[in-house]
Amino acid sequence: MPNLGTPELLIIAFVVILLFGSKKLPEAARSVGRSLRIFKAETKGLSQDDENPTVTAPPQAQPAPAPRPIEPAPAVAAAQQATAGAPSVNGHSVTAGDSGLQR
Repeated sequence: MPNLGTPELLIIAFVVILLFGSKKLPEAARSVGRSLRIFKAETKGLSQDDENPTVTAPPQAQPAPAPRPIEPAPAVAAAQQATAGAPSVNGHSVTAGDSGLQR
């Protein structure tokens, strides 16, 4: 591939300015600069971690929490409390005047 000279670089710069506009280029350069600064700080932090290794204990396995008992929904619990004193036959509540017989 041939080397890029000054005329070629100027043409590329002109095309980039035409495509992105002069207002977007400073914003893009700023965001690229911030990204590079963050990347540099992170890579520096990683290299410092390699220089100063610390011995850490392996993570301990935590016991599983005890299962909670299943509780009925509030509407079901309220209905059960309302019919708690009512007589029942085979699990069905019987009201006054209801003989439970089907005709």
